[in-house]
Amino acid sequence: MNDADLAELAPAEPLAAYLDSLGLGAGAARIETIGEGHSNLTFLVEREGATVVLRRPPRGPLPPSAHDVVREARLLSALRPHGTPVPEVLGTCEDEGVIGAPFYVMEWIDGHVLTEEMPADLVGEAEAISERLVDGLVELHAVDAGAAGLVGFGRPDGYLERQLKRFGGLYETNATRPLPDLEAVADWLAANLPASPPSTVVHGDYRLGNVMLEAHGLGRIIAVFDWEMSTLGDPLSDVGYTLLWWGTTDRIAVHPSQGVADLPGFPSATQLLDRYAAAAGRDVAEIDWYVALAAFKLAVIREGQRATLRRAGQPSDSATGQPLAKWAMEFIGS
Repeated sequence: MNDADLAELAPAEPLAAYLDSLGLGAGAARIETIGEGHSNLTFLVEREGATVVLRRPPRGPLPPSAHDVVREARLLSALRPHGTPVPEVLGTCEDEGVIGAPFYVMEWIDGHVLTEEMPADLVGEAEAISERLVDGLVELHAVDAGAAGLVGFGRPDGYLERQLKRFGGLYETNATRPLPDLEAVADWLAANLPASPPSTVVHGDYRLGNVMLEAHGLGRIIAVFDWEMSTLGDPLSDVGYTLLWWGTTDRIAVHPSQGVADLPGFPSATQLLDRYAAAAGRDVAEIDWYVALAAFKLAVIREGQRATLRRAGQPSDSATGQPLAKWAMEFIGS
């Protein structure tokens, strides 16, 4: 992100004034981008006596209900008292006049996010990290939504049908070329819809690249990030998504962080699934459907990113197909 974009999306003076109102530090705000910026935008904000993280939506126009950072902040605040490792929300601002969009600030946490390799102080902890990743998902799915004040956070009934409808609609909106493989995956998913188990809180983007591990310890998970897709729904959708991102030996490579699970000591995707099934007590016989759903959703998201670049007159990939959709077709044996 260049300096002009940074100044527009996270203007230093209004942010400093807002942090003053919260009693967070003093003086000028120094701001830098963190993360990749494909979803809600994340910025590190430093000033004397305080270091915080800012989350705001990307530039518009945005699809209805997408990038709702106020909703995301509400979720973090609801989950934190129930033991889910999430950053503390320090302030939420719905006034778009401050920086041009709603936003929230949360605590900054120091730790490791596994992107491509294992930090030296975590070498030998691959199995323990994997177990904690699974156990964290089991614990999230065990949160009592009613006790957490999240009963109205989503509509659990018909969750899978709505996922197919929503992402099918996003594909129709953003399609820039014919993609028969993607359409065939959508048709297969609709024709083979499984019966969902009882609903839980679902993260929507749960993977190694979205958790932070303790910097000096045994790989304890100290924070889970990127909750913008979270809702109430089918917990196996989280499991399928996690498995899609688990290694590259029998998965299509979608991001460098995925390859971490190929490093020595990490269990296979099957072992990961077995641990979840045993700990959660859920039937995972239909898990391939959920992995295919994750591939379909991610393929649609990638097409949306491609369409955004084209609308902005920026270069986009010149591929004639959608590799994720092609892989999904092979995975489901169609």
